[in-house]
Amino acid sequence: MSDLNQALDQARELSWQHHGPNLGIFLPGMFTAYGRKGRYPAVSITGPECRQGCDHCRGHLLRTMHPAVGAEALYALGKRLAAQGQVGMLISGGSDPQGRLPWDSVLPAIERLAAETDLVITAHVGRIDPPTARALKSAGVRQALIDVVGSEGTAQRVLHLPDGLAAQGETLAACVEAGLEVVPHIIMGLDHGHLIGEYDALEMVAELNPQRVVFVVLMPLKDTPMVQAEPPTVEEVARFIAEARMRLPEARHHLGCARPRGRYRAQLDGLAVRAGINALAIPSDGALEQARSLGVKVTFQDTCCSLA
Repeated sequence: MSDLNQALDQARELSWQHHGPNLGIFLPGMFTAYGRKGRYPAVSITGPECRQGCDHCRGHLLRTMHPAVGAEALYALGKRLAAQGQVGMLISGGSDPQGRLPWDSVLPAIERLAAETDLVITAHVGRIDPPTARALKSAGVRQALIDVVGSEGTAQRVLHLPDGLAAQGETLAACVEAGLEVVPHIIMGLDHGHLIGEYDALEMVAELNPQRVVFVVLMPLKDTPMVQAEPPTVEEVARFIAEARMRLPEARHHLGCARPRGRYRAQLDGLAVRAGINALAIPSDGALEQARSLGVKVTFQDTCCSLA
């Protein structure tokens, strides 16, 4: 534990050198906490349907999103959200067996919403090729959120991608070439709770030199093959976050909303703040207590943490 404490302190010092003792607290989607409500809902352009069927999700996460299948439905939903005063929306959806989302069917709606409203539009893009990446950029998508996996085996067994990491490499290259801001997400414990390839994923992310990187942790969901999986320990995750700071000293580091709840979250949040995390989605009381004890300035934003 003493080695971990030293790593956290070194990471925090390095973080503060570049970003100061500041912590952004974010409320994505429509979450409510500390008297505030998120104003950045997630939208699924396939409704609850997903043909890829990743072992950690099986479409369950889509059911928490606003459904908007097709351009007309997405446009109507976007106009309603704008009228309600929402800041923006995260567009996502289920994938086909190759990991692709039906972007062509909704591009006209995205373009109209970007032109007619003040909504900030970001997208969990799935697998895309260069023409699709350029089309999303042209339509007005601000950021491409991409899950980065470092293990070929995990990509094939858990994500069911027949060509493994090739899909990921294709997408990253396409988004960079199109000029989309890439916000990589590293999922810790994706392979049944084990750290397999996360440090390789970190090296892949470092090659992109991103402005920001998001860390999330496996959340075992019922009715999925991982319902009995144990997430990596909070110490393992905290050490990874600390070492990621050494590898990416200038990037903004975010702890995303997907991480186990309860005591796990409280412990992890406190360690992440000690490591100098820059942005934290849906925080626990432990995170705010740790921030106060360290003299960290806390600000709140009612959006997805990728917009820090």
